[in-house]
Amino acid sequence: MTPLPITHATLTTALGTGLDAHTQAMAAGRSALQPCVFDDVTLPGWIGVVDGLDAVALPAGLSDFDCRNHRLAWLGLQQDGFIQAVAAARERWGAHRVAVLLGTSTSGILETERAFRRRAEAGGTGALPADFHYAQTHNTYALADFVRTALGVTGPSWVVSTACSSSAKVFGDAARLIEAGWVDAAVVGGVDSLCLTTLYGFHSLELFSPEICRPWDAGRSGLSLGEAAAFALLQRAAVPGEAPAGHLLGVGESNDGHHMSSPHPEGLGAIAAMRQALASAGVDADQIDYINLHGTATPNNDAAEDRAVSAVFGTAVPCSSTKGATGHTLGAAGGVEAVLSLLALRNGLMPGGLNLRERDPALHAAYLGENRRATLRRVLSNSFGFGGSNTSLVLGGAQ
Repeated sequence: MTPLPITHATLTTALGTGLDAHTQAMAAGRSALQPCVFDDVTLPGWIGVVDGLDAVALPAGLSDFDCRNHRLAWLGLQQDGFIQAVAAARERWGAHRVAVLLGTSTSGILETERAFRRRAEAGGTGALPADFHYAQTHNTYALADFVRTALGVTGPSWVVSTACSSSAKVFGDAARLIEAGWVDAAVVGGVDSLCLTTLYGFHSLELFSPEICRPWDAGRSGLSLGEAAAFALLQRAAVPGEAPAGHLLGVGESNDGHHMSSPHPEGLGAIAAMRQALASAGVDADQIDYINLHGTATPNNDAAEDRAVSAVFGTAVPCSSTKGATGHTLGAAGGVEAVLSLLALRNGLMPGGLNLRERDPALHAAYLGENRRATLRRVLSNSFGFGGSNTSLVLGGAQ
């Protein structure tokens, strides 16, 4: 594919709001994970919470969209001049030529959980509270509807919900729409916020670790959960006089369909996605300088990804997981880690994986236990979801 400029990007996670906060946190090797305290949840485990969401006010006229997920989205959109960048793109191309393509897994389900709780407190029968707006909150498309309305763009819009690959897949969607001539720019990324369904659901799957997550560690016992909003603006051409945040060089997607929640043990779908991404970018494996792993810290996922990475890249390319810093942000993870990969390219910093105590001797990829600085030209970012939905992105610097 022709390199596609990522003209602007922004990121909000438990580490902070905006790119500078994440640059500083990565350089310092700081984790934002904390013992699980959320709503009335009493589960043992660690989570990454974005502070202050209850105090975020949505723009006038958008009150029907009010929920934790959209407050998180709105907080994220306000960082790094992103709203202004989209406004400039809207003027440049026309509002109807700017798409909004986002990923999420649970959308605003917390609002639904609270609506049912209020109904139970009122007697447990009858309609849900009148001020609960399903279509604008819980509905999966509600995220794109909110963002496109808030940004004033009218191009194609949709939400991808393929678990952890959701907000990586939309980069591929945007590239195809732009290449086909349907649009000239696209807002991509993802938003996922914490809710009871996520916390209790992963606990019931025995994937929510009681200890802080430790990707690639011999004693890893599962993931830590987080929430995040990540956005990027892809345009047909760079903004004159401005250096882009980076470039989308290649996209690879596959679905191995091995199991509802476990990856193929040999990583066959992951291998296919990574090889397709390299072919799409027109580069060989030895031209990738760093890999941002999916790296969830579950025993099976890390083992399968290690086999896949080793099969494609051997054991020399430096790699790490950033989930020890942010937690696993589910439908937002692909977007989060794409933006973190852009920061790695910009700053020449490969972040060391956090919380590693004893590296698993059965894993052979060149996993970084501490930060390493180097000039980076190309980075691969992996996002592998439930059901074997796999996406790999090849990203390049500003050039």
